[in-house]
Amino acid sequence: MPDQLPTILWQPDDTTRRQAHLTRYLQWLKTEKNLVFYSYPELWQWSVEQPAAFWESIWSYFSIIAHRPYHTVLSGMEMPGAQWFAGATLNYAEHVFRMRNERQPAILFQNERQALTAVSWQELERQVAAMARFLRESGVQRGDRVAAFLPNSPHAIVAVLAAMSIGAVWSSCSPDFGANSVADRFVQIEPKILIAVDGYTYGGKSFDKRETLREICRALPSLQRVVFIPYLDENARPEGLPNAVLWDDIMNHTAGESLRFEPLPFEHPVWILYSSGTTGIPKAITHSHGGNLLEHLKYLHFHNDVQPGERFFWYSTTGWMMWNFTLASLLAGATIVLYDGSPGYPTLNVLWELAEKTRITHFGTSAPFLVGCMKAGLSPKNDFDLSALRSIGSTGSPLPPEAFGWVYEHLKNDVWLSSMAGGTDVCTAWVGGNPLLPVYQGEIQCRCLGCAMESWDEAGHPVPPGEVGEMVVTKPMPSMPVFFWNDPDGARYRSSYFEDYPGVWRHGDWLCITPRDTLIILGRSDATLNRQGVRIGTAEIYRALDKIPGIRDALIVNIEQPDGSDWMPLFVALQPGATLDETLKTRIRQTLRGDYSPRHVPDDIIEVPDIPYTISGKKMETPVKKILQGKPPEKAYNPDSMRNPEAMAVFLTYLGKHTAG
Repeated sequence: MPDQLPTILWQPDDTTRRQAHLTRYLQWLKTEKNLVFYSYPELWQWSVEQPAAFWESIWSYFSIIAHRPYHTVLSGMEMPGAQWFAGATLNYAEHVFRMRNERQPAILFQNERQALTAVSWQELERQVAAMARFLRESGVQRGDRVAAFLPNSPHAIVAVLAAMSIGAVWSSCSPDFGANSVADRFVQIEPKILIAVDGYTYGGKSFDKRETLREICRALPSLQRVVFIPYLDENARPEGLPNAVLWDDIMNHTAGESLRFEPLPFEHPVWILYSSGTTGIPKAITHSHGGNLLEHLKYLHFHNDVQPGERFFWYSTTGWMMWNFTLASLLAGATIVLYDGSPGYPTLNVLWELAEKTRITHFGTSAPFLVGCMKAGLSPKNDFDLSALRSIGSTGSPLPPEAFGWVYEHLKNDVWLSSMAGGTDVCTAWVGGNPLLPVYQGEIQCRCLGCAMESWDEAGHPVPPGEVGEMVVTKPMPSMPVFFWNDPDGARYRSSYFEDYPGVWRHGDWLCITPRDTLIILGRSDATLNRQGVRIGTAEIYRALDKIPGIRDALIVNIEQPDGSDWMPLFVALQPGATLDETLKTRIRQTLRGDYSPRHVPDDIIEVPDIPYTISGKKMETPVKKILQGKPPEKAYNPDSMRNPEAMAVFLTYLGKHTAG
């Protein structure tokens, strides 16, 4: 990694430090626990060396509502196998509603077809109680699964809180998923209830999903009822759906029942999320009420510094864990801002316009969106009033240093940029923001409290600061999955994280922990470019290409041969009007050589119509590599796991004929 100290782009001022939740927590530790820490690294070290004491402090600090107390904080340190807060009963949704504030809306919502609307806390509670009553009357009991085929609308927030409140297990897919993709997920968990829309709008186009919905229902023999929402067409009716009922009929049925919360064991499943599933069926990753509750309280307060009354937005769909994370901001007393539609329609300014209109305080998005705004030459600070904006969150892939610079030059010069990384596996971030630390250009601020993260070499030894190794977590956290659904002996769970380093979680990313204790993630380790014996993180390549006009997206792989040779092709998708001529190819080669080394220069530069992505937004580098190595397509990737399966066509035909050398 570079030796020079990167630019400091942001420093917390005295007001930020004084008002930060993290400052209050440090003061509480001193007063209540007689623990004094003089720096964040000291606090982090204690949190990972004494995990039971740290997580008990989170329980106490946030005054967890326990219907029955725990008798042990942590039993065992095995991964998997550690048991947290044994004996305790609680409910995630109960902690959401204790933060109700009638002076602020609970939800602000907009989509491509409808103007901004607000949902009050009173109305949210009424709707959640109505849905909870319906679920009970439909025979849904504690542990039964409630599935959803829903956009990022208030319907999904109401439904998940209702399912939580009665102890049902939630699982959702967004309506842009195909029938097979949804079935691959929901068949595993056998839901009793499916809540679904008739269609959705994206990029100004309408997509009728009623036939897809009927296909999904035919694939789910466990279904007992379908809740139907005419979202695209208000006159749509649920023909061909089993025992269907309209959403509005549930909401309009008034029985005067108040919202009740089922006391649940700490480890009781709260929701099931899914891996990208590039090959085989997606892993059904099951999280717990207690584990996600503690983790979300910790992150949203200490690392995102969400204050009561602020407005929290993250561009997401119900098929990505950042939707669950957005819901969690209600735990901090925030108003959540939801948007359903394309972030680029009618222009890339649509979300910045939303930020102005709703006075968003914390704006979350993906790294590609910020890079896209940068490449498009946007300067939102000149066009919108972003005075309410306090933080920008970025995740999904590494955020290049140039995009850090764009944020401060063209968005807001005093905004707190919080790059973070985590995943579906823990429904949170391992590494992320810190309101008490500076923001260095191109670097993530810190390892999160309670996350014993290290960077290891192949032999299982920590690498020195500034060097690159495998991202690992060496001690358990409450938000790690309680299990995978339909994995009774835990074999699939163990093979997903613990095969390379027994008893240690390997996350699959290349990680550099700098001498400043900041972090740089260099891409997926399973997509590493092993170039002439030197490992290259794909994020380095993409970072350099982000600076070159005309390139919309890119994907790079390296094909190693038994004779020791290799072939490293770079595939580029171009901006409209751009041409992959020798001038552009020369600039690509010169940029990669100048920014990094001759090893970073590809052997071939090949134009493709689009870059393949999983539904959750990950570039499909490894599947493309498998295809180019000659593996059968059915063993290389699952088209139902893809956001744009048509993007694979060029790799399966023309590019499949290429060989190394």
